[in-house]
Amino acid sequence: MTERPGWAPGEVDIDTPSAARMYDYYLGGSHNFAADRELAEQAMAVWPDARHFATANRAFLRRVVTLLASLGIDQFLDLGSGIPTVGNVHEVARAANPNARTLYVDCDPVAYAHGSALLADVPHARFLHADLRYPKAVVSSAELTGFLDLSRPIAVLLFLALPFVPDEDDPEGIVEAYREATAPGSYIALTHGTGDYRPQAASQVRDVYEHASHSMTLRSKARIAELLRGYELLEPGVVDTIRWRPDPDALPDPLDGDVSRYAMYAAVGVRR
Repeated sequence: MTERPGWAPGEVDIDTPSAARMYDYYLGGSHNFAADRELAEQAMAVWPDARHFATANRAFLRRVVTLLASLGIDQFLDLGSGIPTVGNVHEVARAANPNARTLYVDCDPVAYAHGSALLADVPHARFLHADLRYPKAVVSSAELTGFLDLSRPIAVLLFLALPFVPDEDDPEGIVEAYREATAPGSYIALTHGTGDYRPQAASQVRDVYEHASHSMTLRSKARIAELLRGYELLEPGVVDTIRWRPDPDALPDPLDGDVSRYAMYAAVGVRR
């Protein structure tokens, strides 16, 4: 039995690895437990570039949130957000638009507890403890309806969230429900891991995540495009994450631009 840190809520199972807390570990965060770190190390044994994968996802977050804020979007719904850390959505959005509001949504109790504490004195950001797989409950919650205005355009963010929604939970229906709940002019932005490049290693990573709180489903480029039906995709469409409107001022790519080592797609779409 692992000793419980003082900051961990008493109801949290610290012996079952959490996908959200494993991601926190990849990013170098401190809100994870021994079980999370052990399983994350197993994942990195078969996918050594996991930390770069997570960092590339964060870089896309910064690019796309900055873009959407510049386009006038001042409401962000970050689904499956994990633990808000430095440089997360609300900070990036507010840097581009001082009026921006962000609602984080995650079902992980540590993400919720830490996120709520972190945002306690931040009036433009809140945290909803909910499961993104239940869109009706999310969009009708008092936390959302009292904070975001769904009659105006909003950005729905799904950064590495849908890989943890298995096909039997109908990811297409989930995306459609969020789309239908938003006003015309709203956006969706997502990243999604894939097995297109390295299927054997991808299969091994999936096997590792069978021991985590959420199993992992990696999808093809074509399948990811299907999830976005009903949206008009911004150029360049569904592409490798590091190739979605890269920052010309960014530092050199640590993996020399080898998209097979990232194995992650990104896309942004608008509801007309």
